[in-house]
Amino acid sequence: MKIMVAIKRVVDYAVKIRIKSDKTGVETRNVKMSMNPFCEIALEEALKIRESGFASEVVAVSMGPGECVDTLRTALAMGADRAIHVDSRATLYPLTVAKVIKALVEVENPSLVFLGKQAIDDDCNQTGQMVAGLLNWPQGTFASK
Repeated sequence: MKIMVAIKRVVDYAVKIRIKSDKTGVETRNVKMSMNPFCEIALEEALKIRESGFASEVVAVSMGPGECVDTLRTALAMGADRAIHVDSRATLYPLTVAKVIKALVEVENPSLVFLGKQAIDDDCNQTGQMVAGLLNWPQGTFASK
């Protein structure tokens, strides 16, 4: 069984956020970035399933600019078998991300797709539900054990 895990690069949770001088968003230049903590939890759970023998491969996926590769390297260092980077400079909204994940699922054919419950930068909590809807797959949300 293959598990695909979506990974998002966000401003590190310990960094004090600064607003851009033009008030158009959060300053991200020269700011420490890291893996979204909820994506990290999803990846850890996928790795536990693989280590228990119920899965054979864990594939980490991230979308965004080239800097996302650093976050995927972290996923590989944690134990993911492979990583896929979808390069994009565009603003990625939840529906766009869900459509890209759906396309990757059609190519990779995983049995499970894990997403963190939400991202700490936008708090949308929409992408996982949209992926399930687009794939017509059942979903479990807010799982804790």
